[in-house]
Amino acid sequence: MAEPVRPLPGPGAPDVPAAGTALAGRASAGAEALPDDTAPPAGQDTRAARNGGDGASMPGGDWMSGAASAPEHDEASGPERQGAAAPEASAPHDGGSSGAACGSVDALRRLVAQVLGLAADAVGAGQGFTELGGDSIQAIQVVSRARAAGLLLTTRDVLRSDSLAALATTARSTDGPGAGEGPAEPPRRTGPVAATPIMAWLGELDGPVDTYHQSLVVRTPAAFRAEHAVRVVQSLLDTHDMLRLTVPGGAGAAAAECFVPPPGGIDAHTLVEHVHAPDATDTELPALTAGRIAAARHSLSPADGVMVRAVLVDRGPLRQGRLALVVHHLVVDGVSWRILQDDLRTCWERLAAGQDPVLEPAPTPFAHWADLIAADATSGRRMAEATRWAETLRPAPEPLGGICPLDRLDPESADRRLTLTLPPEVAEPLLTAVPGIVNGTVNDVLLTGLALAVLAWRRPVTGPADGGTVLVDVEGHGRQDIAGAPDLSRTVGWFTTVHPVRFDLGRPDLDDVRTDGPAAGAVLRMVKETLRAVPDHGIGHGLLRHGNSRTRPALAALGVPEIGFNYLGRFPMGDSADWSAAPGHDVALDESDDGLAMAHAVEVNAAAHDGPGGTALSATWTWAGNACPDDRAHALAHEWFAVLRALVAYAELPGAVGLTPSDVSLPGLGQADLDAFEAQFGELL
Repeated sequence: MAEPVRPLPGPGAPDVPAAGTALAGRASAGAEALPDDTAPPAGQDTRAARNGGDGASMPGGDWMSGAASAPEHDEASGPERQGAAAPEASAPHDGGSSGAACGSVDALRRLVAQVLGLAADAVGAGQGFTELGGDSIQAIQVVSRARAAGLLLTTRDVLRSDSLAALATTARSTDGPGAGEGPAEPPRRTGPVAATPIMAWLGELDGPVDTYHQSLVVRTPAAFRAEHAVRVVQSLLDTHDMLRLTVPGGAGAAAAECFVPPPGGIDAHTLVEHVHAPDATDTELPALTAGRIAAARHSLSPADGVMVRAVLVDRGPLRQGRLALVVHHLVVDGVSWRILQDDLRTCWERLAAGQDPVLEPAPTPFAHWADLIAADATSGRRMAEATRWAETLRPAPEPLGGICPLDRLDPESADRRLTLTLPPEVAEPLLTAVPGIVNGTVNDVLLTGLALAVLAWRRPVTGPADGGTVLVDVEGHGRQDIAGAPDLSRTVGWFTTVHPVRFDLGRPDLDDVRTDGPAAGAVLRMVKETLRAVPDHGIGHGLLRHGNSRTRPALAALGVPEIGFNYLGRFPMGDSADWSAAPGHDVALDESDDGLAMAHAVEVNAAAHDGPGGTALSATWTWAGNACPDDRAHALAHEWFAVLRALVAYAELPGAVGLTPSDVSLPGLGQADLDAFEAQFGELL
């Protein structure tokens, strides 16, 4: 039986919650931000608009102080709290700003529009970043571009501000008072790099990892020649320290020894291949470029400090070409690619203006960050998490489809890969309206769908005895704006975190889920709360599993989940402008030689692609042949999309909106209490 509903305090009406008191709203000191109850812009769905706030920031206090932190929003690699799609005609207004602040507002409007791929007149000063559809990864881009424009911000500022006008009031000028203040000694940029958890994780993979890479292909201006490519790549190498990383023992030994040499030690002339292809058509370019990328990856050599290769496909002075960057995964991730793509554009603009392509260095070098987290791995607050992570991993849930876990998984293969796409009419509400009904994030929704899909997929094999536990390894981008943490908005490197999450679903009515019933909402709320309970976005698991000699053996013995999940965020597609991503190439998907064993029996990488027809969601599934038959993997992929469609339909139902315990600041208030309160008084969100 549910506990009785406790009245929520409020001025003059004890049954009505006071904003900032019972609800964890912006006005409450120490409380996490919730959307306010203002009406959405004309033309927007009400539920889709209810989602502002900050899912990426951490509780107050110095991140390295060792103080215990409250459970926080889990973000994995994708957006925090998605806002509704921008209205078709949102007239800019000054939001009450004036003078210098007005100039800052205009600058912020322009760069936010650039990052989100919106028309400038669709971004109003009175709109918040998340309301416009921004996510935590894109917030990092805003911070980086704002710095280049002379404004200092944090991703916390970007995600928490109710409007761009309010955000402008928090921005400081890069040449203003205190802007140049920093540590007595600049952070170390070169020399030995401390082992990070993801470096150690790579070293544990079974198989060759020297060619484990990611690549990006962009359109180049017609005037872009080979000499320009060399100068641009040289600037990237000299600016971003990790692109010069040297691993004497090869990539798999990075956790044992690696170092960054000083700038200038690597000559870009030796790294750039010029392919003269004046007759190549747009249709032929993807295959031509892919072939050169395949060859380039085999010339990566971490032991010799060759972490980057570039291929320029030059079609002459009248047509756009292609520039492919092939980078070892040890030194790049999804956020890094966004930084590098901006830098490519900046370098060319300076070259075209007759200037040297000098780039701004990152405020925080990767080597400095690695030192910080290495120290944190043995801190008291991390040690206190060890029991939690052990309990997450044991006991193991039912094996996937009844197949027993294996000591070694088959390597990834192109023959065991499936990519499915949800069209914009489904993907857009999935990424906006569905998170909005529970004040949640895209990851909340996607992982709800995945957990339910796995349960439905394996139940015919496991039968009624299935306890409903689903264990997933969740990747995150690792650059959370934790209070007191250094600014990583321009740091190129591999920051990815991986941590297990246990979803105890019980025995939900799967038929009810498939028919848009309330069971879907109940699981969505449970998954959201499970993710909110993960401390510090899960960074502690990797630190204890790989960076702490006392906790490493016990956690290693518990193994890893059979499913790996990664949401890469949103990528603009379809733009034909110079330096935009070229069609026909996946961005930031890992590739390696045959023979590298998979880390999980089944893995799914999802990404949203903003194209001219709207935002689509693509998901690429890979699986180990000895752990999961092809037909079963295909069935799981289709089941996931079926559940996601059901969640979209559920979000349209009256009463779908609802709070969860992490949305309120009253301790001890459970989901049953909130459900009963909303049943009596109406929705609060």
